[in-house]
Amino acid sequence: MNTHFDLIAIGGGSGGLAVAEKAAQLGKRVAVVEARRMGGTCVNNGCVPKKIMWYAANLAQAVDDANGFGIPAQRGATDWQRLVEGREAYISRINRYWDGYVADSGITRIDGAAHFVDAHTLEVEGRHYSAQHIVIATGGRPIVPPIPGAELGITSDGFFELPEQPRKVAIIGAGYIGVELAGVLQALGSQVTVVALEARVLETFDSMIGEVLMAEMHGQGIELQMSFQVAGLAKTASGIAIDASDGKRLDGFDTVIWAVGRAPNTRDLDLARAGVETRANGIVPTDGYQNTNVPGIYAIGDITGRAPLTPVAIAAGRRLAARLFDAQTHSRLDYDNIPSVVFAHPPVGTVGLTEQQARERHAQVTVYKTDFTPMRHALSRHGSTTAMKLVCAGEEQRVVGIHLIGDNVDEMLQGFAVAVKMGATKADFDNTVAIHPISAEELVTMKVAEPDPHPHHGIDSGVEWREAG
Repeated sequence: MNTHFDLIAIGGGSGGLAVAEKAAQLGKRVAVVEARRMGGTCVNNGCVPKKIMWYAANLAQAVDDANGFGIPAQRGATDWQRLVEGREAYISRINRYWDGYVADSGITRIDGAAHFVDAHTLEVEGRHYSAQHIVIATGGRPIVPPIPGAELGITSDGFFELPEQPRKVAIIGAGYIGVELAGVLQALGSQVTVVALEARVLETFDSMIGEVLMAEMHGQGIELQMSFQVAGLAKTASGIAIDASDGKRLDGFDTVIWAVGRAPNTRDLDLARAGVETRANGIVPTDGYQNTNVPGIYAIGDITGRAPLTPVAIAAGRRLAARLFDAQTHSRLDYDNIPSVVFAHPPVGTVGLTEQQARERHAQVTVYKTDFTPMRHALSRHGSTTAMKLVCAGEEQRVVGIHLIGDNVDEMLQGFAVAVKMGATKADFDNTVAIHPISAEELVTMKVAEPDPHPHHGIDSGVEWREAG
């Protein structure tokens, strides 16, 4: 096996494969180091298996709603084993695809964990490999806090290893992983409690999103224990208990899932040997071109602490390879206005600035909002809310943020994200003929309703509207 390459990517996930693929297409000698299955977190215990479970949950909810539309249907218990077997078979097909694609692309696969020897040399399973360019793309791992009894809980990785469906489950954390798992498990028949330190779910998102999602989760029967500071877990006669710092106890769970965030997978790379700067939390800082502080060493994806999303890692990797090997000296990823989706029940879609961020950055802000029951639930006894917000800045009312929650917003956001990236204004939205009847038409038909009787304080020229529709 060759031991010297033009580029070595550490990590066979989305970012590592993307930079390796592009470099190989440009005729370079490339290797990928991976200790586990190809595809990384997204394929094996993230986006892909999560979306399979989300679709299963959606189908379960559709069965519940079918009778209202005159379609006789009755749901039984979820066949968890069949669902898991199907999910794992699907993932295995993707793994086989990537194994074959890597080989067919002329990329050398190096199995094992990489450790830096110096700025241009890696050690993997006792062998040394060198390259002019080394890209760190090792992704993240779930965080388990160092508190008493923490080992009684599992992580999101453990969720995908569950042989049986939990009966009564607590999810600690109300970020995107926590609310996604909560929605899936509740829809499939588990009794779910969400426990979080924050006052609302998805706290870093626009406030409208968290408020609407909390109401939806409550309506689905999910118990929300917010502003709850977890002090420890304990084994009791009833199951697993969660203790709060104020003495409160929640008991009787057969499964507790930690969903309190992810940490960069960098602690075992021996980055200090190469002189690579890292922060205390393991993040590898980079400039706008993915350069670390050491020439020839780059970082992409979750480990950079910026927009931990699969398409972001892919885009950054491809642009990096084009800059290094295709004379595209200014090739870099623009991290502004990156759209993202949370596969909650209902899903969330967002791009651009939140209302609060817009008010902090712009002197004049106009906000348009609407909420309604989509036609999908016209005959459903359960119902569901769709809510939308456009955040506009300046006299020209350039759209600087779109925030959506409701059925199908995950699909509708992609096209509107293009418009935001291109600098569209509210007038551009207004001048677009609507498609009827669909939920997405609300984004191009919003009209100013009545002024907010309690406008935002501290913005002299700002204008806010209570709702639109």
